[in-house]
Amino acid sequence: MGEIIINRPDLHPKFFWDFKFDEIEWEAYKMVVSRILERGGQQEIDEIIRFYGYEKVVTAIRDEIYFLPNYAIDKALKFFPELKKEEMYCYLNRKDKPYHWI
Repeated sequence: MGEIIINRPDLHPKFFWDFKFDEIEWEAYKMVVSRILERGGQQEIDEIIRFYGYEKVVTAIRDEIYFLPNYAIDKALKFFPELKKEEMYCYLNRKDKPYHWI
């Protein structure tokens, strides 16, 4: 018998407590990347990079993820030093940013 190949990242179901883990569509990488940035550590970051590829993860963080809490933005900057906060879509769109009145 051949080995069964599961096409999903090796992540613990605890990170996706609000989903039916076996039914997650892993192609929905933005959800996975944002969830791991919010709740994971180095091991989980390494795994999403392995699964999705470094460039896809960085592009998702910089250009595609609509919202991350401030602590997750800070984690992203620590894990991916080439990112700049001012270039991150989720940073530019955060709700707590100061507004300048004219």
